[in-house]
Amino acid sequence: MHDSPPAPHEAAPTPAADAGPVTVVGVGASAGGLDAFSELLRHLPASADLALVLVQHLAPDHESSLPKLLAQTTALPVEAAEDGRAIAAGHVYVIPPGRLIALDDAGHLRLTDAPHRGAHAMPVDVFFRSLAHHAGDRAVGVVLSGTGSDGTEGLREIKSVGGFTLVQDPETASYDGMPRSAIGRGVADLVLPPADLAARLGALPRHPYTRGEPPSAEGGALAASPEDEREIAHLLDRLRAATGIEYDQYKAGTIERRIQRRMALHHLESLAAYRRRVEQDPDERDALARDLLIHVTRFFRHPATFERLGERVFPELLRQRAEGEPIRIWVPGCASGEEAYAVAIALLDHLGRDADAVPVQIFATDVSEEALATARTGVYPESIAADVSSDRLGRYFGRTNGSLRIAKRVRDLCVFARHDVTRDPPFSRLDLIVCRNLLIYLGAPLQKRVLGLFHYALKPARFLVLGEAESTGQAPPLFAAVDKKTGIHVRRDVETPHEAPVVHAAAAAAPRAAAAAPAPAAQRQPVQREADRRLLERYGPAGVVVDDALQIVEFRGATGRYLEPAPGDASLNLLKMAREGLLPALRSAIHEARGTGGELRREAGQVRAGGDLRRVEIVVLPLEPAGAGRHFLVLFEEPAEAPATAAGDGETESASAPESQRVQELERELAQTRGHLETMIRDLESANEQLQSANEELQSTNEELDTAKEELQSTNEELNTVNEELQARNDELERVNADLENLLANAPVAVVILDRGLRIRRYTPAAADALNLIPGDVGREIGDIRANLEIDRLDIPASEALEGSTIVERETRDAAGRYCVLRVRPCIDAHDRIDGAVLTLFDVDATKRRQHAVEAARDFAEAVVETVRQPLVVLDDELRVRMLNRAFRDTFGGDADTARGAYFSELNGGEWDVPELRRLLDEVLPSDRRFEAYELERDLPGRGRRRFLLNGRRLDVDADGEAKILLAMEEVTDLG
Repeated sequence: MHDSPPAPHEAAPTPAADAGPVTVVGVGASAGGLDAFSELLRHLPASADLALVLVQHLAPDHESSLPKLLAQTTALPVEAAEDGRAIAAGHVYVIPPGRLIALDDAGHLRLTDAPHRGAHAMPVDVFFRSLAHHAGDRAVGVVLSGTGSDGTEGLREIKSVGGFTLVQDPETASYDGMPRSAIGRGVADLVLPPADLAARLGALPRHPYTRGEPPSAEGGALAASPEDEREIAHLLDRLRAATGIEYDQYKAGTIERRIQRRMALHHLESLAAYRRRVEQDPDERDALARDLLIHVTRFFRHPATFERLGERVFPELLRQRAEGEPIRIWVPGCASGEEAYAVAIALLDHLGRDADAVPVQIFATDVSEEALATARTGVYPESIAADVSSDRLGRYFGRTNGSLRIAKRVRDLCVFARHDVTRDPPFSRLDLIVCRNLLIYLGAPLQKRVLGLFHYALKPARFLVLGEAESTGQAPPLFAAVDKKTGIHVRRDVETPHEAPVVHAAAAAAPRAAAAAPAPAAQRQPVQREADRRLLERYGPAGVVVDDALQIVEFRGATGRYLEPAPGDASLNLLKMAREGLLPALRSAIHEARGTGGELRREAGQVRAGGDLRRVEIVVLPLEPAGAGRHFLVLFEEPAEAPATAAGDGETESASAPESQRVQELERELAQTRGHLETMIRDLESANEQLQSANEELQSTNEELDTAKEELQSTNEELNTVNEELQARNDELERVNADLENLLANAPVAVVILDRGLRIRRYTPAAADALNLIPGDVGREIGDIRANLEIDRLDIPASEALEGSTIVERETRDAAGRYCVLRVRPCIDAHDRIDGAVLTLFDVDATKRRQHAVEAARDFAEAVVETVRQPLVVLDDELRVRMLNRAFRDTFGGDADTARGAYFSELNGGEWDVPELRRLLDEVLPSDRRFEAYELERDLPGRGRRRFLLNGRRLDVDADGEAKILLAMEEVTDLG
């Protein structure tokens, strides 16, 4: 069920005076931003408790009228942002031209000069990042129409801190570059037209999440009630079934805030309503799963850490490396790959010229297939230039379709694969683990387990890098801090705790550990709860809880009458602590209860405690709580009808002497028998201890085998990861090969691809006809092919292209007489090496024949002009002479070749530099296209002064495709 957003102009309640910090909305756009801004503000409720900061790419040298234009579309005050201005709700602030805008910790706007023209500036990213830092989970970022990728990385940071990210639907944007970049990177919470975005923005400040209110049952937010806990458990069960990830092992506070954030996006204040939405909408379920997997990463985040890696860690790894041994690095939680690639680039920088001599393996893993797909592609928006130096951009990146692609030599170092660090076997024999800002989202028990896993995976004295907010506090003996500021730790040579290594193997070994030592406190909790319930049923008699090895894990009530510490080494074994007279019945009862699995009651007779004899009944109750192994609850009960009697007072006044004597004899015999049995029992216990010692040795051997098994598991996991990476690359190669086959099959141009030996590797169908090729020609040298061209040897231009590493062109004709151009250029492989040549044949017949027609027309026109008996001049649009006919040369003198290209006003020593004539040529012709009968007098050699009428006509386009001016001169009289 989808909840409809509120009406665009629905009035919001007036915020209280203590409503808390202002909700700041950053809105970014570039081309087409004015229309998108106007549409957003037009539909935004005037009562919305928001402060909007509009960031657009503006020309730095021109005053902006954007505030005035936007003020006409909204009742909210719109003003140009000023440095130091405190933001206020209900206001709209517009970035000034030539400035960058940011938000400081006090909630004031800060302006700085933008970089000069040509420098890389991302004003939207700059503001969004400052907004994420200042506002945290109350930050709101909106990306509207624009070209490029500005805003994408900023939205990513806003989303990582729990803020809201809204993007204009690309179908409604005048320019869809910025919206599609944000959507493609997976950082958009909502994709809607500007009017719908305004409605969602207007409702955000009223939600408890945005107001920063603590959970409360009345408010309908996440309350710590049993009902809400069940709703959250249902949600996590849904996610676990869909993704296989144990989200309940993550920190509860993080989980709850992320759920509440999704509720705020859809204006839901009830967990039950949101749970129903997740059940009915798989897209929302997937969106919540992605939100819980927080991907906070970018290139060279915290540069000091990478500087320290180069100064301290990489030199030590090279020093400890054996000859031929690779440097093995693991980056768990790699997200979309920036961290892994940054580590690879930093290592390549450190290796320098030795990069090819030192093998490097970087395993980058994450639980999100979507993030890994981005990492494997290695294509990122241009906005990463804010985090990567220009030098590294030039050496390790290439530009493709407006984005930046990781260079192949960096890409080949990294293997990306899905891996859950909390469940799957780790890698082994590692030199460095870079795991920043992953542990902070895990609960304390899971943190401890993961740190133990890292300790197991690293070689001795190798390094672990954690985030600034993380530490090894959950496992302090395992690592020693090298640099606390940058989170670099070194592995200590201590034994890894039993629960730390491979999760699957540890789970299998748990029953063996239970027999050797008492269960840990966390494991005993379900046992204690079960014991409490059963004791309440029995009205609380004294007793103990023991595990399957009869080790006491908990005392219940006053057990001193029945149990006491045995002399010698301290022991919590139940049989060793049993008082005199209790041991035979106790051992027998537990043995029988273990065999039957049911409740057992056994009378133990009289037990001596401090000189008193007490009648005791033993009750044994088997316990099998989930996940804790078999335990027993042993209770000691004294029947009410059997009061204690003092030793030696067994004779009553009514008893006869013989009966009393007989009773004493039987008691002595019974005591002797009991002593004998106890001796036998002790001997048996001694034998059992010897067997147990042998069993412990066997268990130690078994644990060594388990360790070997874990190493094999790690190796197998590594092989699976590499196999997965190779499979992904094979799939990519298949797609590329299919695209290439389709391109070649449908290309109308004749193309032949040659290898370095000038043998035919591929060709298009058009090349088959033009070059007379058949399928059997694949693999033949191009020089053996007799093409339907006037070129005899095709291998000659191909060899010239390979040897000169340049493009070679030949103009030729085919058998039908059609003109074509043969172009050969070197073929460059992924390593920038010449791997062959590409031969392309272009049909230029129409162009060539048109050129011939133009040349013929020009010759004809020149012939006509030359034979006209009136003086004629042809000028270009710059008034340079293109042609003087014979009549002009005979009348005024001059040489045709010398005059060509000269300015008309400079002919014959400048005699044609007449201001009025120049005005006619400069001004009249462009507008009126002609002038007529302009009188001009000239002194002619041998003829005296003559009068001429000049007529001018503009020819816009002639056969050459250029504008021309025709100037004709007619002699009218003799001035003698």
